[in-house]
Amino acid sequence: MTALLIALVVLLAIVVVWLAATHLQYRRRRPSRLPTEGAKRILFPFIGDGLSQRALDAALRLARAEEATLVPVFLARVSLHLPIDTPLPRQSAVALSLQEAIEQRATAWGIPVDARIERGRTYRHALRQTFEHERYDRIVLAAAARGGNGFDAGDVAWLLDNAAGEIVVLRPARDTTISPPAAASHSWSRNGTVATMTSVRRRRAVARIAPR
Repeated sequence: MTALLIALVVLLAIVVVWLAATHLQYRRRRPSRLPTEGAKRILFPFIGDGLSQRALDAALRLARAEEATLVPVFLARVSLHLPIDTPLPRQSAVALSLQEAIEQRATAWGIPVDARIERGRTYRHALRQTFEHERYDRIVLAAAARGGNGFDAGDVAWLLDNAAGEIVVLRPARDTTISPPAAASHSWSRNGTVATMTSVRRRRAVARIAPR
C-alpha cells in the first residue's frame, strides 16, 4: 500500500509539472495583444495550395505598425454543378494547415489573428462575399508571378474596381511559398470540426466548409 501511495504521489507531481510547463509555453507563444472591438483590421485573402511568405510578412509589418488585427481569409471555390454549401474536405484541410502556419508566424510577431474562410463560385465571388461580411481597413494580397500562388491580373484589376478602402498588392520578384505539409492529415469528427484544431475561432470558420 505504501509503495502504491508513493507511486501515485510521483505520478501526480509529474502531471502538475507537465501542466505548469504547458501553461508557461502557451503564455510565451500567445500574442501580446488581443483583438479589441473597433481595432484596425487588415484583410489578407489567399487562394490555392500555398501562399506568399513575402506578402504575408508585408501584411504582418503593417499590422504591427498600426496595431491592427490580421484577418487571413481563405477563398474556397465551389463548382457550379455543386450546391454552394456542399462539403469541401480537401479545401478545408488545406485552409486549416495554411491558417495554422499564418497564426504561428503572426504569434512570433505579436500580431492577433482572426482567421476566416469564405466560399464562392469564383475567387471574385468569394471576395465579394468577404466584403459583405467583414469589416476591414486595408487589403493586402499577393499577385501571381511566373505561375506562382496568388491572384492574376484580372482578379487584381477587379479588386481595384470593386473593393473599398486601401489596397496593397505585392508581386515579389523572388518569393518563398508557404505550403501545407504533404503528409499532413486531419481527422474529421462527425460534427464537421477538425480534431487537431486548438482554436475555437478557426474551428468555427473551418466548420463552414467541412463535411457534415
